[in-house]
Amino acid sequence: MTKLETDWYPEVIPGFDAIECKRRIQAEILRENEGMTNEQIRERRRQAVERDKRYRAERAAENQT
Repeated sequence: MTKLETDWYPEVIPGFDAIECKRRIQAEILRENEGMTNEQIRERRRQAVERDKRYRAERAAENQT
């Protein structure tokens, strides 16, 4: 594998189980969404996307200075 190819892969963390982590996060999201309507869930996701966009814009602005 070339250096360029390895740059795309995260470092291996001993003892870290990505599948278990994914399942745990999914279960947490399901608990948080329990009792919400589809419209409420969509609004929550929209807000999360907006927060992410603002965060990325702030980081990009910081890195330009």
